[in-house]
Amino acid sequence: MGETSGVDRLSTDEKLNTLEQTLADMSSALVAYSGGVDSTFLLSAALEALGPERVLAVTASSPIVARRDLKRAQRIANQLGARHRVVPTHQLADPQFVDNPPERCYFCKRIIVARLAEVAREENLTCLIEGSNLDDKDEHRPGTRALREAGVRSPLTDAGLTKAEVRALSRHAGLPTWSQPAETCLATRIPHGRRVTQEALARVEAAEDLLRAMGFEQLRVRHHGVVARIEVAPAQIPRLAQLDVATRVVSRLKELGYAVVSLDLEGYRRESLEKVIESDRR
Repeated sequence: MGETSGVDRLSTDEKLNTLEQTLADMSSALVAYSGGVDSTFLLSAALEALGPERVLAVTASSPIVARRDLKRAQRIANQLGARHRVVPTHQLADPQFVDNPPERCYFCKRIIVARLAEVAREENLTCLIEGSNLDDKDEHRPGTRALREAGVRSPLTDAGLTKAEVRALSRHAGLPTWSQPAETCLATRIPHGRRVTQEALARVEAAEDLLRAMGFEQLRVRHHGVVARIEVAPAQIPRLAQLDVATRVVSRLKELGYAVVSLDLEGYRRESLEKVIESDRR
């Protein structure tokens, strides 16, 4: 077996102490806040370390952000007693983003970070921080380059906290997000190379809202033009395949503009679009 890094050998409590000290050493902070598991834990820790007067949570709003996610971020920030701002960003005005290359996330994050940096200057906040955790380093994340270029800090990563540890600490702290499924922006439903349009994003959002209203939780509606490929948790596939449920879903998604509605029998999984594209190229 290979050697384990010093960070990996630290206990969760030691990592938490490192995070708390890192945050306490900041004079003030703007937290890039999505309302997800990681950013909510980071916001809570920053509020504890610095006090609400020295912390501002900022959420980017654009057509790539589902309205349910924006509302959740607003609700949780309010529950935590955080100062919170929602600022518009304009990814669909950037041709490089709209063209949807494999590095789309880089162009997106570059736009968001530039806007958050403006807010930080307006509010006289010294540090811009975001909630990536240590596990994120093992994934292909083009947006990380934009964070590094802008000098955005990732205190959870620096402290060595993994996703499992963030969830466990969130549960211990009583945060409502501890068991929340992972969420990504709506653009991740569109395969690279297919243009990101407001119409496609709205169609995906409406389709996913329908499925959530029917009780499906961990899901994605992958947008392949006129084809919708639905992924749900494997345990929920039998229910979605029931004739009455499937008939209702197909009817509604066709009303939204899809000509073909398919159920992916592998179920929900991250990076599935990339795997589909790789298979097509063979």
